[in-house]
Amino acid sequence: MPPLESFASLNAEQARAAHFGAAPGSSAGPLLIIAGAGSGKTHTLAHRVAHLIEQDGDPGRILLLTFSRRAAKEMERRVARILSERGRAEGLGGIGWSGTFHAVGARILRDFAHSIGLDPAFTIHDREDSADLLNLVRHQLGFSEQVQRFPLKATCLAIYSRAVNCGHAFDCVLAKHFPWCAAFEDELRRLFEAYVEAKQSQHVLDYDDLLLYWAELRSQPFASDEPPPHRRQCLRARASACSCRQESRHR
Repeated sequence: MPPLESFASLNAEQARAAHFGAAPGSSAGPLLIIAGAGSGKTHTLAHRVAHLIEQDGDPGRILLLTFSRRAAKEMERRVARILSERGRAEGLGGIGWSGTFHAVGARILRDFAHSIGLDPAFTIHDREDSADLLNLVRHQLGFSEQVQRFPLKATCLAIYSRAVNCGHAFDCVLAKHFPWCAAFEDELRRLFEAYVEAKQSQHVLDYDDLLLYWAELRSQPFASDEPPPHRRQCLRARASACSCRQESRHR
């Protein structure tokens, strides 16, 4: 089958990425491309997907992940346009895994929730909802009434998110990124543990949980439909990573 006419719009490096693994005797293994803003990343990826479908690749096994919903929609639109040039636009309907990291993570977690002890009907909190719940827990613990002003909800959420995602000990996170909050280390640890418990009791996941639990899901075998008795406790411990990492560091 002759190449897509629209591939003429790619420069040499973009075309090389879009056709990666297509040469005779080559292997289409993993390929890492580092590109800056305005370099045509979306344009190239859209052509890569179109090329895979043109080569009879299974659209249902293609995974498109982006950082924003807008980018995901734009990529799908471009793929559809490219394929329509060849009368293959129907292939887009078969791409079942396209979206942001968080959206795809949420979908996977709902499909396999029971494997890690989650309720598949969980609610997803956006950043504003998460900050409000954290603030409620902050008030219940009495931290909002201290003489020395306790960090506000937005700062607390930023600290929590940084600690969960970077994988460093909690005191190191405070010292490097939030030194003005270091005096509240013990209170923040209590706050985050209570925050995790509140989320789990309400069957709520925040944006950080979507990625954290997805990573946990990848590490779990699927030999049984019933999760081990300690699975939910393990998830709580991982989500409360601020204190867990600190404790393990001192062992």
